[in-house]
Amino acid sequence: MTVPRLPQAALSLKQFLQRQKILGIYREMLRTIRQVPEEGDRKYLKDWARDEFKRNKSVTNQDAVRMMITQANNHLEELKKSLALAKS
Repeated sequence: MTVPRLPQAALSLKQFLQRQKILGIYREMLRTIRQVPEEGDRKYLKDWARDEFKRNKSVTNQDAVRMMITQANNHLEELKKSLALAKS
């Protein structure tokens, strides 16, 4: 009896959880960008976020992925702070 092998594209649990985290950050960033009052700024930020995530989607080095997650979270927090300041 042979044991079925996983396809090479199968992700480890750690990789799967990282992708879920990245997807969550991306979604939260897009939701936050929707709050930007100026349409031109919204489009710029949305295009920037999409391009950054697409450009880095093939990165597999775990240290690089963790660094990018940290950077994405920092960008998201800065955007939220800027929006909060603009509303006050």
